[in-house]
Amino acid sequence: MPKLTVNGVTHEVDADPDMPLLWVLRDRLDATGTKYGCGIAQCGACTVHLDGQPVRSCQTKLGDVGTAQVTTIEGVSGRVAEAVQAAWRKLDVVQCGYCQSGQIMSAIGLLSGNAKPSDSDIDGAMDGNICRCGTYQRIRAAIHEAARDLA
Repeated sequence: MPKLTVNGVTHEVDADPDMPLLWVLRDRLDATGTKYGCGIAQCGACTVHLDGQPVRSCQTKLGDVGTAQVTTIEGVSGRVAEAVQAAWRKLDVVQCGYCQSGQIMSAIGLLSGNAKPSDSDIDGAMDGNICRCGTYQRIRAAIHEAARDLA
């Protein structure tokens, strides 16, 4: 039975190695903060971190995770995560909220590697994270706000 470490806890998962990580998280581990959007890695709602790097869990197979540490929106922590979450609240980014766990996971990934992103850097890192409510300007502003707080 495959083992999977999610948010610091190791689980034995009774699932086919070809099962998408998204469904392992949601259906086997009840980590429902990671959302299903499109199933083809185009919307970003299913974004999680593998060893700190944002990936689309709908297209990441359980068998490909190996010993990588999986972090979901339920398990993000640390200075960058706290700054991003605080900026999201301060600037009231969320409208319907469905895409926001993926947006936040991508923003944390960006700021973990680039403490002073330009608008272009933000656009590149957030490309593929679709917000049906169109909160893109607030998302960008929140990322800049979080970066200022981290400086």
